[in-house]
Amino acid sequence: MTQTAFSESSSLNLPSWLRSSIGKASEISQVQKIIKQRQIYTICEEGRCPNRGECYSQGTATFLLMGPTCTRSCAFCQVDKGHSPMALDEDEPRKVAEAVNLLQLKYVVLTSVARDDLKDGGASWFVKVMDAIRLMNPQTQIEVLTPDFGTGKNAINQQKESIKTIINAKPACYNHNLETVARLQNSVRRGGKYHRSLRVLATVKELDPSIPTKSGLMLGLGETKQEIIKTLEDLRKINCDRLTMGQYLRPSLAHLPVEKYWTPAEFEELGKIAYLLGFSHVRSSPLVRSSYHAGEGK
Repeated sequence: MTQTAFSESSSLNLPSWLRSSIGKASEISQVQKIIKQRQIYTICEEGRCPNRGECYSQGTATFLLMGPTCTRSCAFCQVDKGHSPMALDEDEPRKVAEAVNLLQLKYVVLTSVARDDLKDGGASWFVKVMDAIRLMNPQTQIEVLTPDFGTGKNAINQQKESIKTIINAKPACYNHNLETVARLQNSVRRGGKYHRSLRVLATVKELDPSIPTKSGLMLGLGETKQEIIKTLEDLRKINCDRLTMGQYLRPSLAHLPVEKYWTPAEFEELGKIAYLLGFSHVRSSPLVRSSYHAGEGK
């Protein structure tokens, strides 16, 4: 999943366009209280997303399923890593549905840590949470932002079955992030593969062309403009519909350093290129994250 925050110690070196308010304290406090009471997680909070107050006030939030510990150790992400993630909380679907109801969310994004310890990677758990939300909040639309489901024996077959499980539940949008260009995959996404991720999005369209697909890129890890455009072209070749592009911000000194701060003008130019390539909905600016204004693409 795309990183969302940066360490306070590094903020003094940030360009002016990245020194943004985190949003309304009242909106953040309300959500924090509800999720803390239910012992559930949001990537908005786990990643200290700079846009979370704005998104909360607009009736959207991104829930982090299956615990706060990831089985992978990507070099950009500040979510906790570990080979022994916690057991699934059987009450999580109900608790997430209650939070959606209390917050009166109109559009929800469900993401998760990578759970390579589970046979289906957690695909059936996504569906359990989707079902619980719909039972209590039938008008709420649900977008999924999934891992690649692609490790272990029979990886390709298992990946397709996991994706099929979620597709059968009819999400409003299926999101899976490439995160970066092909050349940088090994150093940035430890355990992730460029073509495996493209296969996720291609499989969604193969199984149900009516479901919009979406992907996201972080810029600032050493990629070139030409590599970004090539990545966008690869996404369009598999009919990916929607795109987010935002600036990578280093969570701590233990994470990859920022190689370049792309300017707002450069993001705007890349966004225009994406539209010319055929994406139907594009969000491209420094503070954009995977779920930023997610409901606007529906």
